[in-house]
Amino acid sequence: MVLKSEDGVVPDDLTPEEKQELENIRRRKQELLEDIQRLKDEIAEVTNEIENLGSTEERKNMQRNKQVAMGRKKFNMDPKKGIQFLIENDLLKNTCEDIAQFLYKGEGLNKTAIGDYLGERDEFNIEVLHAFVELHEFTDLNLVQALRQFLWSFRLPGEAQKIDRMMEAFAQRYCQCNPGVFQSTDTCYVLSFAIIMLNTSLHNPNVKDKPSADRFIAMNRGINDGGDLPEDLLRNLYESIKNEPFKIPEDDGNDLTHTFFNPDREGWLLKLGGGRVKTWKRRWFILTDNCLYYFEYTTDKEPRGIIPLENLSIREVEDSKKPNCFELFIPDNKDQVIKACKTEADGRVVEGNHTFYRISAPTIEEKEEWINSIKAAISRDPFYEMLAARKKKVSSIKRP
Repeated sequence: MVLKSEDGVVPDDLTPEEKQELENIRRRKQELLEDIQRLKDEIAEVTNEIENLGSTEERKNMQRNKQVAMGRKKFNMDPKKGIQFLIENDLLKNTCEDIAQFLYKGEGLNKTAIGDYLGERDEFNIEVLHAFVELHEFTDLNLVQALRQFLWSFRLPGEAQKIDRMMEAFAQRYCQCNPGVFQSTDTCYVLSFAIIMLNTSLHNPNVKDKPSADRFIAMNRGINDGGDLPEDLLRNLYESIKNEPFKIPEDDGNDLTHTFFNPDREGWLLKLGGGRVKTWKRRWFILTDNCLYYFEYTTDKEPRGIIPLENLSIREVEDSKKPNCFELFIPDNKDQVIKACKTEADGRVVEGNHTFYRISAPTIEEKEEWINSIKAAISRDPFYEMLAARKKKVSSIKRP
């Protein structure tokens, strides 16, 4: 057996063949060591690539999640800008189907903002609305059940035209899912509004005259293409609403920040109180969503009072104590109390007691600007207007 000394010295008594064999062993050993080192280097390189790949993907995901969160915030403040941001950053496809899915899932989205976007009259928004409604499955649901599902996925906006488009789309989808229940989508549309108003009448504490089932049935005679709907159907719908009101989705709890984010007008005004002793108080007014809100301080999160502008009128008036005055009032009924509410000092929300609201602006120019802005915001009750128009249409159809 040939042995090699620890210092690498080859014994002198080795034959040439033994020396050659020893050299071959050395060479193979060196090659093996080099192979082992190459393998270690390759393993280290692959491990490093895997680690870098993981951290890169993680960073990409983190960045994407941040952008999605930013897009949702932008959407909640301005729906169109939010959608545009998500599309530009490849977080959303620019198709009505993809946007509808995004709104339908609604993760982190303000449901008021969803309603505003779906109600826009742009052709693309209308396509998104129909794609959104198509995501709802109403098969074998009665009309109240379908409305509960639909009205929970967003908050119905206040503008009459937006409501009309959205409820028209709902009626079409419901009739598509439930053929033969109604003679036409007009019937479904009218009855849907009647149910929404019934919900308000039965469950709003301010409504004293609660309609009975018989009255509800009588109100809906002749809406089925000139014919009557089955009495049992209407009675069942009535009982469903009576037993359980619609659940209206809340946005950010009671935080009204979004409502006041982009008002039509805001500023300090003086308001004449409605108590026995008429005193003027300085309040911060915000005009938005067809309502006039007033606050004690600009930092308050909730208003001291809310004045819905539906069916009101506005006029300039002279006041001996304050300049630049104007009034909100109910035309043709000066003694009727305006539908409004206010917050008492102890936190209770109570009905207002004003038959008119007298307000003083700091300057003539501001008075005129406020009057013009309020005039533009005054609206009539959209539900009753649209229901009356659609009822007139269907009642004109003669029975077959």
